[in-house]
Amino acid sequence: MKKKQSKSIIILSIFSILLVVFRVFYTQSEFFLFMLWNLFLAIIPYKITNNLKETKSSFLFYLLFPVWLIFLPNAPYIITDLVHLHQGTKMPIWYDFLLIISFSITGMLLFLTSLNSMFLMVKTRFSHKKAWFMSISVLFMSSFGIYLGRYLRWNSWDLFHKPQLLLNDVLVRITHPIQHPKTWIITFGFGFFFFISFLGFRSLNNNLTNIL
Repeated sequence: MKKKQSKSIIILSIFSILLVVFRVFYTQSEFFLFMLWNLFLAIIPYKITNNLKETKSSFLFYLLFPVWLIFLPNAPYIITDLVHLHQGTKMPIWYDFLLIISFSITGMLLFLTSLNSMFLMVKTRFSHKKAWFMSISVLFMSSFGIYLGRYLRWNSWDLFHKPQLLLNDVLVRITHPIQHPKTWIITFGFGFFFFISFLGFRSLNNNLTNIL
């Protein structure tokens, strides 16, 4: 099952990349090349959990967990690239929609697969309840991260590059939530969507595992 997931992710990634490459050559426009960078960032947390599964080192687990958490929102963030749908006018809109959706599905699959892997690792190291607590917390933190990225234009590496400015933006919204309704509408909206998606992903995984 895990090998099939990896193959699906690889195939989807290649398909998405080919869509961008064709668009660049056909239109002579580099407009959607940023999607390749977004995909690369989405792969980072997936690779981290894959590497952690291969080791029993507690030190490595605690070292890489915060790195994984910082980069994880980049995977589902690709969904919000739909805002660029009407900006590239040199291709039919259906093609650009297919391109963005292809990357979005790939990003969501990377996101859910990586979170599920971390769920299983936390469950093994600690308990089933702590695994769910971690997962639900991460789902909503990722949603908040999407808000920070899409609307405030913060990136994962800004946590190291401009930590004080980033922290100020975060604290203002936490301490004055009523003044920032958009922040929490987006955070809880995406959070519940991710939660439902994660439940469905785990249910599908368990069913397919039992069948196969």
